[in-house]
Amino acid sequence: MKTRSNVHFKALTSQQVVLFPSNIGDRIPSDHPVRIVNQVVESLNIDDILSGYKGGGTSSFHPRMLIKVLFYSYFCNIYSCRKMAQALQENIHFMWLSGNSTPDFRTINDFRGKRLKDKIQHLFAELVRLMADLGYVSLDIQYVDGTKLESASNRYTFVWKGSTEKNKAKLEEKITGVLGDIDRSIKHDKAELASPEKPGVPVSSTELKNRIDELNGRLAELNKQQKKEVKKLEKDALPRLEKYEAQLETLGTRNSYSKTDQDATFMRMKEDHMKNGQLKPAYNTQISTENQFITNFSIHQRAGDTATLTLHLEQFKAHYNKQSKKVVADSGYGSEQNYQWMEDNDIEAFIKYNYFHKEQKRSFKKNIYHASNLPYDVQGDYFICPAGKRMIKMEESERISELGYKSKVSCYKTESCQGCPLRKMCYKGDEDRKIEVNHALRAFKEKVKQKLLSEEGVRLRKNRAIEPEAVFGQLKSNNRFNRFRLRTLPKVNIEFGLAAIAHNLRKMAAKAA
Repeated sequence: MKTRSNVHFKALTSQQVVLFPSNIGDRIPSDHPVRIVNQVVESLNIDDILSGYKGGGTSSFHPRMLIKVLFYSYFCNIYSCRKMAQALQENIHFMWLSGNSTPDFRTINDFRGKRLKDKIQHLFAELVRLMADLGYVSLDIQYVDGTKLESASNRYTFVWKGSTEKNKAKLEEKITGVLGDIDRSIKHDKAELASPEKPGVPVSSTELKNRIDELNGRLAELNKQQKKEVKKLEKDALPRLEKYEAQLETLGTRNSYSKTDQDATFMRMKEDHMKNGQLKPAYNTQISTENQFITNFSIHQRAGDTATLTLHLEQFKAHYNKQSKKVVADSGYGSEQNYQWMEDNDIEAFIKYNYFHKEQKRSFKKNIYHASNLPYDVQGDYFICPAGKRMIKMEESERISELGYKSKVSCYKTESCQGCPLRKMCYKGDEDRKIEVNHALRAFKEKVKQKLLSEEGVRLRKNRAIEPEAVFGQLKSNNRFNRFRLRTLPKVNIEFGLAAIAHNLRKMAAKAA
């Protein structure tokens, strides 16, 4: 086919050397998000990161450039350091941001995992303070919520506290029995090798090692079977006991951990890919939001949200030298300890408690037999049962929670339930009815209920549903950040910090546009 003589094509210069190379920045629009990232990072104070560099040796890539690359990579949902290094070679936005620098994936990974360790919270707080100066957030209110993100560790290499304690107790009992048999058979110097006073007393690995060394020094007094038992203690029992002790030390107050990421705790996940509610190694991630910007985040190893609130709010104050005036959260955070802490710190709590929604139903309000609906005489300190009889306080006890918080609980008992026509509907027990009441928690619930049912409380409760919930939805669904890729708590903290910073940068870019 012949080409027409009047047809002209543009010249290709890809294989030619040009006298005046083009500027990469000219090809990037002025309102492109990469310029927002560059501008924000230029304004951040990174003196504490710079102070970690030592003089001498070869030159290093500037940390500010590497921070820009990491921020923009997470902005673009690129979480692999290999893909970041590839983007620096191929993507014009990365080339412009890095000034054509091309650090390899190891350099990027080392900077992220080592240089940003203990620094990511500072960078995040710097960005939030910048957002406050620009008017995006006020830091006067926190919408708090949490979600569980799966660890990068193996899902099926686990250690459970219950089984470890059980196996350790069995081993200790066996060790004590063997040592006791050996000691009783030795007639001379019985005092030096005295066995424990009674069988079943726990034996530490240090004590066992000393006993084995002592017995090895007296092998002449042992028969063949006893020598065999001592050798078995040294080769089998001692290593197992040391392993159990190490596992319990790693567990601490937790009930489980993963062998391939010992900081991860097994938690029940809502977003379970198996759809059968399996326990997975995960971290409990807490965030505070305002106008759907993340203003605070913290990573916890406990599955329950209740114990995380005070630590989370204390971190907020440490970042910004102030505490928010209001905190809004769901019923997972409602506890006497949290209500008391917020009252002591002058924080207005809009935090639901268990049965808050149930209490608003007509069926609950009409249930005269429920302990919450029984009339209470403050001066006389007694309740009145549905039959009109007094429930007198019998005793007052102290309860200590798993976190060590002490609560006072009062026990009230009906004068007599015999012959009461309401007995079957009121109480199913054989004895007179008893109820336990925590008056401090009861008072806190009444205060919180009045706030939550107020016009402001209803508005804040509606906002809570579209604040942290929407942020988690964007992170998990839109940005595909639904599982950690790094292991151990410090690195997980870095990873989520970068994801939170990237989320805020997206919001800033959207508002700027």
